[in-house]
Amino acid sequence: MSGRRLAILGSTGSIGTQALDVVARHPDAFEVVALAAGRNTDLLREQTRRFGPKITTSAQDGPAGLYRVAVESGAEVVLAATDGSVAFEAVFAAVERGIDVAVANKELIVAAGELLVESARASGAKLLPVDSEHSAIFQCLVGEEHSSVAAILLTASGGPFWRTPREAMENADLTAALAHPTWRMGTKNTIDSATMMNKGLEVIEASRLFGLRGDRIRIVVHPQSVAHGFVIFSDGSIKSQLAAPDMRVPIGYALSYPKRLESFGDRQAQLAGSPIFRNISSDNDVLQLLGAKDGEVLRYEFEAPDPARFPCVRLAYDALSSGGTQPAVLSAANEVAVAAFVEGKIPFGRIPDVIEGAMDRVPPEEPSIDGVRRADGEARIAAGEIVAAIERPTV
Repeated sequence: MSGRRLAILGSTGSIGTQALDVVARHPDAFEVVALAAGRNTDLLREQTRRFGPKITTSAQDGPAGLYRVAVESGAEVVLAATDGSVAFEAVFAAVERGIDVAVANKELIVAAGELLVESARASGAKLLPVDSEHSAIFQCLVGEEHSSVAAILLTASGGPFWRTPREAMENADLTAALAHPTWRMGTKNTIDSATMMNKGLEVIEASRLFGLRGDRIRIVVHPQSVAHGFVIFSDGSIKSQLAAPDMRVPIGYALSYPKRLESFGDRQAQLAGSPIFRNISSDNDVLQLLGAKDGEVLRYEFEAPDPARFPCVRLAYDALSSGGTQPAVLSAANEVAVAAFVEGKIPFGRIPDVIEGAMDRVPPEEPSIDGVRRADGEARIAAGEIVAAIERPTV
């Protein structure tokens, strides 16, 4: 009997390749029916040879290719792992048809989350979070009444600049910004971690996915990246989900939900290839399961974020509070600002300025697909103009 039919939008990116690693470890659990890649066609050909999907498309096929993968492939679950807004129509089309979507695209939920959640509610499709933090909250809420949730906490690693003075951060170079201490991610997400915009975007995502106001969603910095989220209940009880900092764990949970896969990530290799709790021969193995490195005393640290050094967090809360299409403006302007920094056009410290400037220029409107598209386009124009005004000369 074949496994769950899986289609991946963004198969050659960081999340897509890790998802296919999960599939390779569990060949009986999944059948890859379709893959959509960007411009890395060499890797797409390799993936096609290995997994044998019926449909493959790349960036040159445009939105029509993404639609074919998401809707015409017969997939039971679609992994949305593209960046930006390129796959919006394909994902909405899948959800409208009742196809479950594992969501790894922050921009999708940030910009159009209200609309997507409403569409999923109408069709019966499941939205399965892939981000480690949202996966943690999702798991903590299984079997719980929504009315009993008092607040949720999302954990943050702090990124590469958590201990860096603000003055040093202002002119940090690309190499420093990409030196994430814990996670393996693509360039955009790693820069977002350095500015902590990733956590601000996740606050908006959590609000959309779990139906909570922004003032009931908080951030705590946890450098070990083992505890991924907390749910605080009305009786004072707190639930948390812990796992090794390996994206294959939440990816596997989303793709196999409501079941759990038998084994997991790099910890499996550390335990001599054994699934969890099998052949645990010493206390050191137990500590490794809880996130310790070899010979390390295990400590979990939690600290409050520093809003003065990470203004992107405030901007995200502002966008959520403003509502409407303002989160779409935030997301689009952030993409432009991050790209400008990566290309050497602006200093690292000016990323928040570009975003805030675009938010000031583009007022929110009521959310709709057309409104989100309009806000996205106007924000990119505004952010581009701000980048041009502050762009430093190339040497």
